Amino acid sequence: MPVFESKLNVNSEAFAKNRADQLEKLAHMRMLEARAEAVSEKRRPRFEERGQLTPRDRLAQLLDPGMPYLPLYNMASYCVDDPDRDTSIPGGSVLAGIGYVNGVRCTVCVDDSGINAGAATEMGFRKNLEVMRIALANKLPFIHLVESAGANLMTYKVELWAHGGSVFYTLAKLSAAGIPTMTVLHGPSTAGGAYMPGMSDYNVGVKHNGMAALGGAALVQAATGEIADERELGGSEMHSSVTGLIEYLAEDDRDGMRQIREVVGGIGWNEHFPPAPQRDFAAPVYEAEEILGLVPVDYKVPYEGRELIARLVDGSEFTDFKSRFGPNLVCVQAKIFGHPVGLVANNGPMGPNEAAKGAHFFQIIDQANIPLIFLNNITGYMVGTEYERAGMIKHGAKMIQAASNIRVPKLSFYVGASYGAGNYGMAGLGYEPDFLFSWPGAKTGVMSGESASGTMEAVAIAGAKRRGVEPDLEALAKQKAAIESIFGSQEDAFFTSGRLLDNGIIDPRDTRQVIGFTLETIWERKHRELQPNAFGIGRM
Repeated sequence: MPVFESKLNVNSEAFAKNRADQLEKLAHMRMLEARAEAVSEKRRPRFEERGQLTPRDRLAQLLDPGMPYLPLYNMASYCVDDPDRDTSIPGGSVLAGIGYVNGVRCTVCVDDSGINAGAATEMGFRKNLEVMRIALANKLPFIHLVESAGANLMTYKVELWAHGGSVFYTLAKLSAAGIPTMTVLHGPSTAGGAYMPGMSDYNVGVKHNGMAALGGAALVQAATGEIADERELGGSEMHSSVTGLIEYLAEDDRDGMRQIREVVGGIGWNEHFPPAPQRDFAAPVYEAEEILGLVPVDYKVPYEGRELIARLVDGSEFTDFKSRFGPNLVCVQAKIFGHPVGLVANNGPMGPNEAAKGAHFFQIIDQANIPLIFLNNITGYMVGTEYERAGMIKHGAKMIQAASNIRVPKLSFYVGASYGAGNYGMAGLGYEPDFLFSWPGAKTGVMSGESASGTMEAVAIAGAKRRGVEPDLEALAKQKAAIESIFGSQEDAFFTSGRLLDNGIIDPRDTRQVIGFTLETIWERKHRELQPNAFGIGRM
């Protein structure tokens, strides 16, 4: 395959501006992540007083040092529980990701009990659930480090409770599929949360602090009048000797991490698993750092999609599919960390030719049985008489149908805009990509605020003309501002990621590494045979 010859001018004003804009967005992401950590760290003295590790220290003790770790849903709950962008805390009071535990690739959720005692939030609950679904789809053991005050009864919502059963439903499905589920009780797990250890295959309980009970002491007294001791009611010591809920009793948090790592290492998860082939590959010719200066934050400013691809693929080498046809859609075949892949990128809005090209390319990639990577920077499909008469609907539908029905893994990245039906053809959220990540400067929605306000303005002007009156320009200006505010407030990556419309926001420079990590995850999934059972592991 030929090496792509870059024409990017790294000394240009445009490069400098793009880089500054991307770094500003990235700094905002890091600031939000640091905000959540700072709030949690305020409770460190209390953790130390109880002889505990903080949630982030637990995670560090659990994971293999020096091995890759992919955080998931880092912006969960941002602007949901607290709509104020200046005070809202991302993360949903849960730390989550995919990492290595004693050499085994696992999904991990950690209750961030430094924030509101780990009380459940709507997005935190959904974050747990989505991580479980990733575990199920990718045949990954699921580990949950539990310490939660449970649901906040002062902010009770019936729908949160009604959907809450999905967590335990998915735990049961994981176990039945032959995928191990594991819980470490660092602190309380009460009410519905008690079913987290209750339905896990393996449980470690920490002395003195770990506790699981359907009703805590306060609820028991309110419901029955009984005055109960928390430790006698549901302490780890009791469960390890009386109920058998706890298989392994840990002296403290560090010992709990040691024991759960031993459990993971002892199940032989990788023993009946073919070793990954040795893949020879060359790094891209061009530096990942250049991505920041290449891609504008302003989606109206075009860039060459091949330039981005050249900084992601092995040796900056790729085969260009239909390079002269439908030029606004770039379709290439290449390798990333030795994995054969197809990649799709946007050089502008898509017309009928781009859509037909995309549909054809998706099908040949499906035929080749290799993953397909979507690099979204699309404002939509073209509109107007010329494009409608050229069959925009028909060809756009072909592309969307192909994106829906291809059987190979799909990895999607929102690197710029991802609007309208263009999002559908480029395998947005609704098209169930295996993984979907956003860059900090990305935007997504039905259309931009400018397009929405322009549409409504045109409708209003046309209506005024039909009535034979002059349009109210002042009212139109107010309408325009209101519409652009509504759309603009909901399209940026931080807002959409807060609502779990992706798997998280990443540094653009990490895109190749994220692709490589997820490709390896998918390869393992494809080659792993499970030992399913009828109902999951039932506790005796």
